[in-house]
Amino acid sequence: YGPYLLSYTYRSLSLTMFPNATSICFGLESIHQAGTNRMTHGGTTARWMSAVVAVGSVSVSFSAAVLVPKHCVLKRMEDSSKEEYRIQSFDMETQTLLKTALKDPGSVDLEKVSDVIVDQSLKDQVFSKEAGRICFTIVQAEAKQSNGNVFRRNLLNRLQQEFKAREETRKKSTQEWVCLVSFICNIFDYLKVNNMPMMALVHPVYDCLFRLTQPDALKNEEEVDCLVLQLHRIGEQLEKMNVQRMDELFCLLRDGFLLQDGLSSLGRLLLLEILEFRAGGWTLSETAQKYYYSEVTD
Repeated sequence: YGPYLLSYTYRSLSLTMFPNATSICFGLESIHQAGTNRMTHGGTTARWMSAVVAVGSVSVSFSAAVLVPKHCVLKRMEDSSKEEYRIQSFDMETQTLLKTALKDPGSVDLEKVSDVIVDQSLKDQVFSKEAGRICFTIVQAEAKQSNGNVFRRNLLNRLQQEFKAREETRKKSTQEWVCLVSFICNIFDYLKVNNMPMMALVHPVYDCLFRLTQPDALKNEEEVDCLVLQLHRIGEQLEKMNVQRMDELFCLLRDGFLLQDGLSSLGRLLLLEILEFRAGGWTLSETAQKYYYSEVTD
């Protein structure tokens, strides 16, 4: 089925992703025995592919991998047992504090609760991706109990502090920086006002994502993986809040994919996948789904 899939890729990329492209040619490299034709990084499985993209007088040749992103395959885990497991990673005193906050927020120090959640999110990447549910539950419980917003106010104040110090955080630790981005995007995803994302978070989220499109960040696969993950998760709703900034963001991603030197094969392919994902209206066609995810079922 290779030629059919390549035909699809050529049509999709030339018509939607690179309207100014003069030529786009793709070809599969030889597929080796099972076990040697895959590479995994950050939960991504990939197949090798080569491509030449020409935009005007600029031509880019590269070898990369047709990826199967883990974050696009696994469903979000919403069950309460998973939430309980995350809380159990804390010491017993903190567990008790969080469990009480989830059920009876008025009886605990909610500023301390917000600090505990933020602190853990900045050092635990898995927790940073899931902490939004805990925050959402506490916000709902407090509103139901007293119609208050103490927890949300303290949480946003702390997020503002961390956001202002984001460049220092990135210089200190890439992992902590990636956790911060994941956490802010996670909060944007879960905390709503009248079923709409919070406007106060729109520009901070965009600012974080724009930072991840800078040349030094695009050379770091951990940051590229984080960028793509967040766009898969909140890209569509973020675009609805400010389509102009999303267009600007994807112009940078396109230019980085085409023109930047020093990108790894996986990093370049992650960019290719998210470009195609948005070009398809934040979804992939059935053909693309079969192509990208074929190895998951193998």
